[in-house]
Amino acid sequence: MNTTLPAWGTTFPPVNGSDQAILPNFNMGTLISALLIIIIDMVGLAGNAVVLWLLGFRTRRNAFSVYILNLAGADFLFLCCQIVRSLSKLINNFHAIYISFSSYFILVFTFAYITGLSLLSTISTERCLSVLWPIWYRCHRPTHMSAIMCALLWALSLLLSIPGGMYCRFLFRDLSQVWCPVFNFITAGWLIFLFVLLSGSSLALVSRLLCGSQRVQLTRLYVTILLTVLVFLLCGLPLGIYRFLIYYIDIKLYESSSHIYQISHVLSCVNSCANPIIYFLVGSFRQRWRKGRQTLNLVLQRALQDLPEGDEHGGSLPQEALEMSGSSLVS
Repeated sequence: MNTTLPAWGTTFPPVNGSDQAILPNFNMGTLISALLIIIIDMVGLAGNAVVLWLLGFRTRRNAFSVYILNLAGADFLFLCCQIVRSLSKLINNFHAIYISFSSYFILVFTFAYITGLSLLSTISTERCLSVLWPIWYRCHRPTHMSAIMCALLWALSLLLSIPGGMYCRFLFRDLSQVWCPVFNFITAGWLIFLFVLLSGSSLALVSRLLCGSQRVQLTRLYVTILLTVLVFLLCGLPLGIYRFLIYYIDIKLYESSSHIYQISHVLSCVNSCANPIIYFLVGSFRQRWRKGRQTLNLVLQRALQDLPEGDEHGGSLPQEALEMSGSSLVS
């Protein structure tokens, strides 16, 4: 099996100790993808760390900032796994060293990916509900719903990741022939459900923004959510689709489409790296020439505000309005 699939537990062919065995391990495509992932991950880790710091300790959290905080945590964890994976690839490219990923690494890798998709789907769905049924959303939404939903999604993602990372590769190997296909089918079904939910809620949100007699006004929060969803569909989803095809299509895709697999990993890193950039770009848009230099905390709050552009009064919203915008319900 091709050595380009270590992150999902693929077993490498053993290497002999001779110098001639080092040269066949060298692969230019693997080298380029690993270097790109490391560079992108360093930027993404810095960006997500800033978001975690600002939303965790410097900003009063509201309904949607809680989701963004947890999404940044999932992206940070995913990028850490990608760096470890890429460094091992570089070592394997230049040295005849066999580096095997443990079941725990595969568990964390899968856990971070599923959690990110789950949180993003929840963000889009909840925003869609707030637009379609605003009165019900404001009057009947539980106060701490965001925190509760995030805790449930983290726990559910962990439960879905444990079978593939632990049971099918480390524990109960005698039952793997029976239970592993069932576990993987459940995980794949959950990912498909999240994709349908994410796509449907995003389309409904766009339709209310662009069509209909009761069109809602565009706010920075809408732009932030829609751009984040769009980047995931273009960059984050290919990795999940490729993993699904590899498992359920009984053909040897590893050698014929190894470059596609490498590209999907690079794109997944771009997705996790792009989210903080989207927040700060949306928050600073049309503000630089008005107020000069602004703090990152203020820019991030502005990216999550739910006030129309005309209500910003030239970008001079008070601090309290920025903190409470995005939702009137503190989580």
